[in-house]
Amino acid sequence: MFQRKVLAGAIVAASISTPSIAQIEEVMVTATKRSASTQDIPVTVTALGEESLEQMGVANFSDYLIQLPGVTAGGGGPGQNTIYIRGIASTTPNLTTAGVAGLSPNVALYLDEQPLSQPGRNLDVYTADMARVEVLAGPQGTLYGASSQAGTIRLITNKPDPSGFGGKLKFGTAYTKGGEPSNNAEGVVNFPVTDNLTVRAVGYVDNQGGYIDNVAGTVDASSSARFRPEGTVRANGVPVSGLRAGFQSTADLSNVNFLKADNGARTEDDFNEATYAGSRFSALWDINEDWNLLVGAAQQTLDAEGVFFVDPDLDDYEIQRYERDSMEDSFENFSWTLQGRIAELEAVYTGAFTDRDTDQFVDYTDYLFVGQYIPYYICDYSVSYPGGADPSGTCQAPNLFVKSETETEVQTHEIRFSTDSSARLRATFGAFYSDLELREVNSFTYPGSNSAIAADGVSVGFGPNFSAQGASTKYKGQWPEGVVFRNDVLRTDEQLAAFGELSFDISDQFSTTIGARWYDVEVDLKGSAAGSFGNFGATVDNNAGNNLDELFTDTANDEGVIGKVSFTWTPSDDLLFYVLWSEGFRPGLLNRPGGASNGAGYTVPFTIETDEVTNYEFGWKTDLLDGSLRFNGSIFMVEIERMQTGIFDPSIANLFFTENAADAEVVGMEGDVTWQPQSIEGLIVSGGFSILDTEITDVLIPTGDVNKGDELAFAPELQANLQARYEWTLANGNTAHVMPHLSYSDESYTDIITINRMQLDSWVMVGVTAGVSNDQWTAELYIDNLTDEQAEVSGNFNYDRERITVSRPMTGGVRFSYNF
Repeated sequence: MFQRKVLAGAIVAASISTPSIAQIEEVMVTATKRSASTQDIPVTVTALGEESLEQMGVANFSDYLIQLPGVTAGGGGPGQNTIYIRGIASTTPNLTTAGVAGLSPNVALYLDEQPLSQPGRNLDVYTADMARVEVLAGPQGTLYGASSQAGTIRLITNKPDPSGFGGKLKFGTAYTKGGEPSNNAEGVVNFPVTDNLTVRAVGYVDNQGGYIDNVAGTVDASSSARFRPEGTVRANGVPVSGLRAGFQSTADLSNVNFLKADNGARTEDDFNEATYAGSRFSALWDINEDWNLLVGAAQQTLDAEGVFFVDPDLDDYEIQRYERDSMEDSFENFSWTLQGRIAELEAVYTGAFTDRDTDQFVDYTDYLFVGQYIPYYICDYSVSYPGGADPSGTCQAPNLFVKSETETEVQTHEIRFSTDSSARLRATFGAFYSDLELREVNSFTYPGSNSAIAADGVSVGFGPNFSAQGASTKYKGQWPEGVVFRNDVLRTDEQLAAFGELSFDISDQFSTTIGARWYDVEVDLKGSAAGSFGNFGATVDNNAGNNLDELFTDTANDEGVIGKVSFTWTPSDDLLFYVLWSEGFRPGLLNRPGGASNGAGYTVPFTIETDEVTNYEFGWKTDLLDGSLRFNGSIFMVEIERMQTGIFDPSIANLFFTENAADAEVVGMEGDVTWQPQSIEGLIVSGGFSILDTEITDVLIPTGDVNKGDELAFAPELQANLQARYEWTLANGNTAHVMPHLSYSDESYTDIITINRMQLDSWVMVGVTAGVSNDQWTAELYIDNLTDEQAEVSGNFNYDRERITVSRPMTGGVRFSYNF
């Protein structure tokens, strides 16, 4: 199905299949690791069922998250995003260091039973044949563990159906204003092989045309932060001060020949294309009346070209890139779930293994604007080492790029038991283990470095250089030509946990739940983070001091217990109220530039502590007006201690580093409404909202990078959706429908670090869908972003240039599905 950037009415809990249904249907979820209605559990959960996903054209990560009230996503495009819920966010990991040095996500992403959260690169699973998406807001640490301190997203696939043979075919095509066309195809088949064995298979391909232009431009090394005077006001309004000023800011550059990087050979209209292609196979074996085994295998490749962000100083949907931008992101996933009964206990063992490879080229030229040391690599000796005199000579073109290779292997195992769900006293308990290995090799390449000239007129070159010979280094020996820095690091995250929740019905109307989780998490780094200093003309490695095997003699180890307590009041079958206290955590990590200092009393720590959240919540689930009106919501306050954040401050270290930068607080209200008026047959109106007030309450880092009272990142004060779907029966017996929809987001910031922070504007997007269907087929026309709003959905200012991820322009298309 075609990707739609606008989700409207994303909080719909259910949708009608025929106009004659008088009451809003309940949606069954497994958010509490038991099957239950969303209306019967004291948890803030949004369930987007299969029908709702199809009605809204949801296809990928951005589609099902980016417009959900209370849910935002920071990042730079497909396969490069991080999820945030309830405004609990500090920054977005930088792609070129996200894997080994990035923060662990604080929102867990699950594919069925397997957590697949990863620093900086959450798995972008195409939503083919998806049963539902469950969004659990607030800390879910007792049942879902690390990285679920702000919430959990669960992608639940359709399972083999033993009831009979069937399937579905889906096709779509679309045209984007000022962009390239898009098309997609998907096929699903389900068939029983024997009386107790059923298989299901799905295949898909989605080609998404580009809409951003790479336009002509030039840049030279005179724009380096090395020559930037103190007091210069950045585009985000923060002036350059103190140690961040260029140390040659007063130099006379009139005798320097600055050669320009020119992207004329790389200009291209609509250069940001993306293609999702993959398949999934699953088999269900009903062993006997009590036991069954479900196994599955999936694979997907995501190919992307160009970038998905723009430069606001240029015309609409334009950017200037000087080197290649491309990504190939592929994964293979294998899973197995055995479930049955042991005496009176329901037992489940589930395991999974995922192997993911990402190869990416990133234009790194923007680093010029904050990199004071680039002239050392691409300029003549008289510029690089001026010795107090005004420089003269030549600076080569500053077109830079990074080749990034990421390999991830993650295995998880969980065993859990549940007692009778209808009993007055109920329990769910179990144990969990996960092991993640993430190898990241980033080769920072400065092509002009090979033309740098020494004082005696001889080319010094920055190659051949040699990698540190750590036991975990992937590439040993000579670096490729032009590579001046290389991170070749293996990160391991190992987690062991035991968990349990106990519920007790105090009376017919009152019940309570208590839960706890013991966890032990270890994070380790091995390998090399090496530069070319000391390797000029070398024939052996001189970078042993950058060998992380020697630098980090200990792991980052976190062990502790978190808890949860809730009280529920159900005065009637249609009303539920609850109060909740819950905790969540995110494990600590190690800093590659640990020990670096700004010379003013601050030193980058080697180990970062766990950050923790405590959530206080009052919520309600209500079905009113004889079941025709549903209003669910919650009021909450979240206290955040030792909030982790990534910082890029070259006055301290030339690498991104992490710090427990601040304490913070979030106060908010969220809700969703679904109304099916009995007086208008076939109409259903739904909407949702999130109101947030976020604030940094205490600054823990003494660098001047964080301000008390500032808002948190990616935390709009208001987000809202509204949609209305009207269905009616045609004379030929088919059903027609029309669905206008609207989404709104308030302005927000991209970081809590003042020098890395920019503001995103508020936006409104409107769309409409119309079509005809019957029990066998559906045909639809739709227009997304009807007003052609250039919505600023994400962005970053890490390199002192505003780079804004924008919505797809106005897009119209047609899609068709056929059931058999």
